[in-house]
Amino acid sequence: MERIKKNFGFGCMRLPMKDGEVDTVEFSRMVDAFLENGFNYFDTAHGYLGGKSETALKTCLTSRYPRDRFILTDKLTNFFFQKQEDIRPFFESQLEACGVDYFDIYLMHAQGADNFAFFKKCRAYETALELMAEGKFRHFGISFHDRAEVLEQILTEYPQIEVVQIQFNYVDYDDPAVESRKCYEVCRKFGKPVIVMEPVKGGNLVNLPESAKAVLDKLHGGSPASYAIRFAAGFEGVMMVLSGMSDMAQMEENIGFMKDFRPLSEKELDAVKEVQEIFSSMNLIPCTSCRYCVAGCPKQISIPDLFAVMNTKQIYHDWNADYYYNVVHTGGGKAKASECIKCGKCEKACPQHLQIRKLLVDVAAEFEKK
Repeated sequence: MERIKKNFGFGCMRLPMKDGEVDTVEFSRMVDAFLENGFNYFDTAHGYLGGKSETALKTCLTSRYPRDRFILTDKLTNFFFQKQEDIRPFFESQLEACGVDYFDIYLMHAQGADNFAFFKKCRAYETALELMAEGKFRHFGISFHDRAEVLEQILTEYPQIEVVQIQFNYVDYDDPAVESRKCYEVCRKFGKPVIVMEPVKGGNLVNLPESAKAVLDKLHGGSPASYAIRFAAGFEGVMMVLSGMSDMAQMEENIGFMKDFRPLSEKELDAVKEVQEIFSSMNLIPCTSCRYCVAGCPKQISIPDLFAVMNTKQIYHDWNADYYYNVVHTGGGKAKASECIKCGKCEKACPQHLQIRKLLVDVAAEFEKK
């Protein structure tokens, strides 16, 4: 981790897309700009974009630059192994997909109480540590989505963990469902560097309600994204803040305020606190559009899109959301919210621990009245 140059990383879950495939021309331009400006950290996982994130990194990064120019993090995800014997061949397939001989950091993905129990059953931590001892990756860590007490348990049982990736943003900071602050404090207690994911909460802190946007506009400074990312990066012990950038404009904007990083001022922190209070009062669905829920849905309900439309209706109270509700569930033959069979697969996959089945009932009640 000593090769990491700056505290801002390229999260490769939301890459530029064109006709259902990664736009490798645009992605290559973004990679070039990122590296040219002194940044070098890239984060992926096999499940990102249905496997296309890893192969796009091979095309646009690892085949175009020498290995010492970049830091690459990948993850072991529970969807891709059933037993211990599956882990090693899966890991080797990830190296091949990414076009590298080793990863700089390898994370046990989306750890929480249930996932941790499954990983322990399959001796996933032990297998990963064996791979690290063989030089297959340099540093060992976890990405985490659960309560702080579960994180404390994992770090106690596996002191070999070197780094922890947590969801951390100003809306989730004191959210009792996410416990960003408490998880951060556990990391500090155990002396583990923190990698921040979802600093803009899947775009929710970029496309703000008008009342919240007006608060930040009064600062006459940066964009909503800049305040969110700088908020996360300003905490002691935060090694890296990831941003899932999907076009060159986002890349250029983020480089602009992270190249010469400065933490939020007291005035800016006060404004962010005011925005926190606005979000708390609106009772929005805290979905980050990671889309983990969609993959296993037997009805192929586009859950994050329906939740986004529900939030839009809550914010703007106009007919536009009703129109887009029909667009979402008719596009590609996707099912309506009311067609949920309540199997619960989505809730098991959700990093935010949302009560998706109940929320879909609410969505159907709002948009399927007629």
